Amino acid sequence: MADKPALKVLLCSPRGFCAGVVRAIETVERALALYGPPVYVRHEIVHNRYVVDSLRAKGAIFVEDLAEVPDGDAPVVFSAHGVPRMVPEEAARRKLFTLDATCPLVTKVHREAEIHFRRGREIVLIGHAGHPEVVGTLGQLPAGAITLVQSLAEAESFTPRDPDNLAFVTQTTLSVQDTAEIVDRLKARFPAIVGPHKEDICYATTNRQEAVRKVAPMVDAMIVVGSPNSSNSQRLREVAVRAGCPYAVLVERAADIDWGFFSGIATLGVTAGASAPEVLVEEVIDAFAAKFAVDVETVFGVEERMFFPLPRPLREEQPAE
Repeated sequence: MADKPALKVLLCSPRGFCAGVVRAIETVERALALYGPPVYVRHEIVHNRYVVDSLRAKGAIFVEDLAEVPDGDAPVVFSAHGVPRMVPEEAARRKLFTLDATCPLVTKVHREAEIHFRRGREIVLIGHAGHPEVVGTLGQLPAGAITLVQSLAEAESFTPRDPDNLAFVTQTTLSVQDTAEIVDRLKARFPAIVGPHKEDICYATTNRQEAVRKVAPMVDAMIVVGSPNSSNSQRLREVAVRAGCPYAVLVERAADIDWGFFSGIATLGVTAGASAPEVLVEEVIDAFAAKFAVDVETVFGVEERMFFPLPRPLREEQPAE
């Protein structure tokens, strides 16, 4: 057999699971251990098919609406993306046992929006329409209290009721660079606009984008391991292209790799979105190792030490014997 071509793989660090995703997955697993199946989960707990399928195999039932959850005492988990206010209100009316796995950094955005609303400010939310996190944030306040701005063009055309009484919040998984451009435009148009004390884009999104920005100019191609409906994963692919990588692609699994694009490469960058487990990164590297003589080097960025405790009902109790 002919010798395999050499391939230098630069592995971005940090990559993969963030503290909010770890907390959300552990919430479902702990609930299954404590209470037994079924455990109902409203929406995918995180945007990754492998994770969702693994939890489904253990007894989690994923639903898009509380109407799909039968009355009773089975736990109902709210996903990491957060939910509109009416969802926990409906659950309380039905006396359902709920566990809120909303990422604390998403909850922070909800609280900021509420404070601005109480102070009488009109609120701009920078984010992507239809993403569950955006749906959840919009749903914290009455209709019309928040205006969604998705692009620089929309920031340019936005007409507030009172330019001197404005605030903005953002989705946590956006491109840092794109968001900064939109914020700068809003600030230029409305100098009195009030922003968060600390930016809303989460630490994990920022750190993973920085790691990609560092590696992208050094490689012939980059693979981002993640699901197509994962906002932070999509942004990583965009950041890689913008930072000078000639070809960047998002794949869920090794089976999704289109080998035609990787035949002549000598260097490859690999990263993973915040909801993609490390086992899938290893699977992708193994797939390349079957075709190339692979030499893997980790390129280190910021060291992450963030930790979020589980929802309170899950902290004290021990699993049934």
